[in-house]
Amino acid sequence: MLVLIDKLPLSDWVNSFVNWLTQFTGFFNGITNFIGGIVNGFQWLFDLLPVWLFIVIVLGITYYATRHGKKWSLLLFELIGLLLIWNLDYWRDMTQTLTLVLTSSLIALVIGIPLGILMAKNHTFEAIMKPILDFMQTMPAFVYLIPAVAFFGIGMVPGVISSVIFAMPPTVRMTNLGIRQVPVELIEAADSYGSTSWQKLFKVQLPLAKSTLMAGVNQSMMLSLSMVVIASMIGALGLGTQVYFAVGRNNAGNGFTAGLSIVILAIILDRITQAFNRSKRG
Repeated sequence: MLVLIDKLPLSDWVNSFVNWLTQFTGFFNGITNFIGGIVNGFQWLFDLLPVWLFIVIVLGITYYATRHGKKWSLLLFELIGLLLIWNLDYWRDMTQTLTLVLTSSLIALVIGIPLGILMAKNHTFEAIMKPILDFMQTMPAFVYLIPAVAFFGIGMVPGVISSVIFAMPPTVRMTNLGIRQVPVELIEAADSYGSTSWQKLFKVQLPLAKSTLMAGVNQSMMLSLSMVVIASMIGALGLGTQVYFAVGRNNAGNGFTAGLSIVILAIILDRITQAFNRSKRG
């Protein structure tokens, strides 16, 4: 005999919880003002810099990061790519996208690295965090837009919040992995010299885990960049907005050029972070 089970009112429970949280407007306004200040600071700096000086700074950072390898091809690609974005009249859109990515990555690092350290130090905390990280990374990114708008309105801030949630797991996981991969012999040697837990962490574990940690930073940055177009649906400005408008207007040309600009920015950020990782190992 078939037994019918009533449908669980899970969606109603979630809606009730979200509605309950919306009463804490002061808390969410504080977060909005804080993140908005970071966003405005980055954007003010990018707007202040002339285009030629911005390009020179990017090339200088790349040259410093690749000074041992002398990757002239990367420098040439960056020069041509940034000049192309400027020529296509997407420069401010590109800086707005870069602001979103840098803000999201910065917050993901500030939150993710301590969480990864706690996971490496505490097995119980690791067991609790793993399913949470799985949930954060596998939940469709569009779902994050709903509570982000409910709590923070529309604009860059909810876009940053959504990007942080989606992009933070790699930083947490790789920090945990890097610390756990430190050889036990080195930990025992540090203990034999009377090192405290903080000394072991900052002088032994984190330096040795730096390459793994940087790989997590690189992944988080790429994931936050992948949220650019999605975040444009809730008012986050930048290249994603141009792609979103092109889709709505069925304008393949503008969609391609804006998408190409995102690709150029993604390659530049990816190669720079990888170059810093290699230089640290060297």
